[in-house]
Amino acid sequence: MKESTGYLGDRVEIDDLLTRYASAIDTREWDLLDSVFTADADLDYRSAGGISGTYPEIKAWLAKVLPMFTWTQHLVLNRVVELDPTGDSGRSRCGFLNPNGLTIGGKPWLFTVGGNYHDQLIRTRDGWRIASRLEETIWWANPMPGLPDEPYPVQPA
Repeated sequence: MKESTGYLGDRVEIDDLLTRYASAIDTREWDLLDSVFTADADLDYRSAGGISGTYPEIKAWLAKVLPMFTWTQHLVLNRVVELDPTGDSGRSRCGFLNPNGLTIGGKPWLFTVGGNYHDQLIRTRDGWRIASRLEETIWWANPMPGLPDEPYPVQPA
């Protein structure tokens, strides 16, 4: 396990972790996600019309579905981090705003999504990682054909 750099150091590392996720998604650097999630992470993207599964399943799913977008911009906002007294685990909730561009019927389409990521965090020998994530999609605007007007409901723990 990597040694703690103190509360502020841990917060910076966790901030970098959350940003690294967004950067990996937007640049389509799927292997960069290996430095975001634990190998056995449990991830749930059902509120956005996605799937729930283990990290390897979700990584493959993301690589398959996200290229439908011509571009994405994942913004991670309003981070709240609570570390457990041991300092080796914790949880976070951060807001997200994701504008996504695609082409439908030969015309540009802007699909925007907002909500929260609810994460369980763990310190590993390689630094902080997300051990579980629940995406809570709260709203979306201009949903793609096939999606309902409102996101699928989830109940964060």
